[in-house]
Amino acid sequence: MKILALCGSARQGGNTETALKVVLNEAEALGAETQFIRVNDKNLRGCTGCYGCVKAGRCVVLDDFGDIFDAMAEADCILMGTPVYHASVTAELKAVMDRAGFSGRWAKSAMQEKGTGYAWNGTTWSGKLFAPVTAARRTGHTFAVAQLLLWASCNDLITIGNTYWNVSVSGKGGAMDALDDEEGIGNLKGLATRIVAAGKALRQ
Repeated sequence: MKILALCGSARQGGNTETALKVVLNEAEALGAETQFIRVNDKNLRGCTGCYGCVKAGRCVVLDDFGDIFDAMAEADCILMGTPVYHASVTAELKAVMDRAGFSGRWAKSAMQEKGTGYAWNGTTWSGKLFAPVTAARRTGHTFAVAQLLLWASCNDLITIGNTYWNVSVSGKGGAMDALDDEEGIGNLKGLATRIVAAGKALRQ
């Protein structure tokens, strides 16, 4: 299986990146193929609400989002990782969520006339596995995790559970110390095990 990690942090080697790579490294040891994308490195803007994706079946804004969309479409599992800024995901990751949500939906369904109900045909992301990962010094995790889970649930992905939230308690004073959170690291390794097991089960 192929696991894609989208990192919403601007800090190279930061706590979010470290947490995501713990999952990816563990998954690789279990036989998965992995890919890591730092969203902040891309030329990316938020959704413009142009509805061009309704006709085109994909986002028509010409920046690096197309490459991210293609990587998401090729993956069996999508991890979204973010530092927690004011109890929320970062703006860069939110841009990906908004644009992937809209264009992924219209890639599979047609716009209906006002007053007509929708019978959705799924999305580009239907049936893919999903897991959220957050990093924060202390609080706000659950709000950011909820944002990620709500995105996954309305875009027809299958969320992988764990024995605890996939959070890294790290970063006091800006420190890059995610590996010091031993309990968090253990949870992230457990997440990788569950992702690979779920992937195998779905292929049977």
